[in-house]
Order: sequence, then structure tokens, then C-alpha cells
Amino acid sequence: MTRSKATAIGFTAILMWSLLALFTIGSAPVPPFQLNAMCFAVGGLIGLAWTARGGFGVLKAVSWKVYAFGTIGLFGYHFLYFTAFRLAPTAETGLIAYLWPLFIVLLSGLLPGERLTGQHILGAVVAFAGAAVIVLARGGEGEGSALGLGLAFLCAVTWAAYSVASRGLGAVPTESVTVFCLATAGLSVLAHLALEETVWPTGALGWGAVLALGIGPVGAAFFTWDIGMKRGDIQLLGVASYAAPLLSTLALVAAGITQPSYAIGIAAVLIAGGAALAARASAKKA
Repeated sequence: MTRSKATAIGFTAILMWSLLALFTIGSAPVPPFQLNAMCFAVGGLIGLAWTARGGFGVLKAVSWKVYAFGTIGLFGYHFLYFTAFRLAPTAETGLIAYLWPLFIVLLSGLLPGERLTGQHILGAVVAFAGAAVIVLARGGEGEGSALGLGLAFLCAVTWAAYSVASRGLGAVPTESVTVFCLATAGLSVLAHLALEETVWPTGALGWGAVLALGIGPVGAAFFTWDIGMKRGDIQLLGVASYAAPLLSTLALVAAGITQPSYAIGIAAVLIAGGAALAARASAKKA
């Protein structure tokens, strides 16, 4: 698989994550950890069906340490994310949590064979400014807390570290993400039972939204992201990830949930500009 093809596959994860907010709204009133468990279970089952084509022996060959790493990455990120918003349901929390693409770009410079340039960093900062316009324009629902903001920061570090470290696991088959998803679903069940009351989706729309989440943003996206991180342009994907909050907002506008605003236009220019800088830097590097 070529580097450009792997990058394109990784970008499909960003496109799927842009539908996360829309489908999550449709899944209400299911609480976060219960929703996490249901969606990752769907994603894991899809992964099993995909893995079955080549046989499950490929999963047996993977070290338990890799499975532990992947499960900590997926479950750890979501646990920190949900807990951060419980303690600090503010726009600042969302902004801090969305530092992970910037961290991916910065940490990628530590990888063997990768060269981080000033244009990559500038592109990431400009794109982050665009994401900041979107997130801050949404506002929050309550007051923040230092602990909540701290957990949001750890959340960003966790996902960035998971993504960048995946590069060093290039020999590990992407089918291993199946186990990551199923283990995350199991841990999410435990978190749900300890912290939440069970509330099932309402009607066909609610169940359809949960199924759509499990198929795409909380399912296939993690498989395509794994391919992008292992074989694609990691800096370009990191900067391009800032398109997710913009595309997410556009999806909500198209659905009539959010009203269009000047903030969307400003964010679009900044994110596109940041991605263009990163793409130019990657082209020079190639």
C-alpha cells in the first residue's frame, strides 16, 4: 500500500468522526458509557466479520501487550473525555480535548524516518485556531473545574500518544483493532454500571443512530485511522483532523440543528489554510 493511499484511507476516519455529533444527538437519551459500550460492540462485531475472511489466527499471533496498549488507548481516551465533560461541561474543555491533532504533529517528529518542519507546526497551529473558533462559538453548558480541564488535557495526550505509537506497530495487523473495540466495549459496560442508569434508545431513529455510530464513527473509523497512522502521512493527517469539528458543524447545519454563522466561514478558511500549509510541507518532504 502506498503512503498516499494509506493517507486517504486515514482521512476517511476524519470524515466519519465529523458525523459523531449528529448521530450522538440522535441517540439521546442514552448515557455516554452505555452508548460507548453499544457502539464499540457493533464496531467489534464488524471487525470480527472482516477478520473472519482471512481467519482468526491473525489475532492469536498478536501479543497481549499490543492488545493492552490498544484497549488503554481507546477506552482511556473515551473515559477521560466523558469524565472531563461531566466535571467541566464548557467550551474550554472541548478546546483542550481537541489539542490531540496538534500533539500528533509535534510527537511525530520523534518517529524514526519522519521529519517535522516549521510549516507542519504552523499549519497545525493555524488549523487549531480554526477549530477554536468553532468550539468557542458553541459555548458550554455549565461551569468548569480544574480537574475537568486537566482530564481533558490528559484525554488529548492519550489519543495523540496512541495514534503516534501505532506507527511503531506497523507489523501488527489492523485486524487487532477488533479486539481493542470489544475490550473497550466490555470496560464501558463496567463504567456504565458503576456510574450511570441504563436508558435505551427511543424508537427506530434512536436505534438507527446507535447502529450508525457503531458502523462508522465508533467502528470503522478506528480501523481506517489505524491504517493511516501506520502507513500514511502522519503530519498531514494530524492537521487534517481539525476538519472534523468544522465538518461536524456543517452536518448539524444541514440537519437543521445548528444555524449557519460567520464563525463557520472563518473556521473554514483557517482550517483549510492550515491543511494547505501541512500538505505543502509534506510535498516538499516527499
